[in-house]
Amino acid sequence: MAKRHLTRRQNWRIQKIQDERAERANKRAEKAEEQLGASDLGPEQEGLVIAHFGVQVDVECTQGELAGEVRRCHRRANLPALVTGDRVVWRADNLQGGVIVAQLPRSSELCRPDMRGQLKPVAANVDLLVIVFAPLPTPYSVLIDRYLVAAEQAGLAPLLVMNKADLLDPERDAELLGWLDSYQALGYPVLRLSASAGEGLDQLQARLRDQISVFVGQSGVGKSSLINALLPGTDLRVGALSDSTGKGTHTTTTARLFHFPAGGDLIDSPGIREFGLTHISHDDLLYGFIEFRPLLGYCRFRDCQHLHEPGCALLGAVNEGKISQARMDSYRHILSSLGEHDSY
Repeated sequence: MAKRHLTRRQNWRIQKIQDERAERANKRAEKAEEQLGASDLGPEQEGLVIAHFGVQVDVECTQGELAGEVRRCHRRANLPALVTGDRVVWRADNLQGGVIVAQLPRSSELCRPDMRGQLKPVAANVDLLVIVFAPLPTPYSVLIDRYLVAAEQAGLAPLLVMNKADLLDPERDAELLGWLDSYQALGYPVLRLSASAGEGLDQLQARLRDQISVFVGQSGVGKSSLINALLPGTDLRVGALSDSTGKGTHTTTTARLFHFPAGGDLIDSPGIREFGLTHISHDDLLYGFIEFRPLLGYCRFRDCQHLHEPGCALLGAVNEGKISQARMDSYRHILSSLGEHDSY
């Protein structure tokens, strides 16, 4: 089934309904807090948002007698929207819930534009962006490059993980194998593994240790399978590839944080087929391609777009084999979408 393209009015209507629902939920949260007197709330303490459900979030207690306990909490209406990974100050109520009274500063945040093009955070205090792909569903280098640019912009370390390595066919997947070699040559860490076969998981565990990581990638590449293999007992639902589209089916519905026994956390985000970069500038995009950086400023023309201009340092590097044609094609594809609400 072809993807439905909504009109601007339809997008506005959907967002209006969502905003109205959020406003009603905020009013319910305010009323619930008003019904609780100051004496009904415990002392302020720090906590970690481990799941998000509209205006309510699950907060894990990180100190005091309740350390390790999870409470479903409301947030005060004067607070900004919270996301999984946020560290907060909260007060317990006498109904096994609580009220979030403050948000602590974020060290980093992973954002993406919403349907109106407004930038929204999807995870906070992240260290590592784990970009998962597989031989099937068909991977696209431009989508991987979008994630890499997003990681550079957010100040996150990227890790490329090719799952389902046992399905690789040297002839059919020659182009994919070439991408892996190119990414490794650029200095990006690349792991080849198989969640179903249990191959390479030790290497992945070592990379994730003592990091707060987010898994991203097309639906169907095996993100949930990897988490189930890394954290036995988690039992995330795993979706098969669609027979009609060959793409994965969405199985994760809300961002959730998990702890590794050996240290470190993992945030599993909803399946992302789209990752727009419409919010970044041309200079930011160029800087997001790490092999472009040494050549920036050496073109003949100061306003060079690096498309077909004479004396372009980047195009010269492509001709000399110092920059791959695939990466240049990705740059052009993303550049053409800047300033528009794009999807891939």
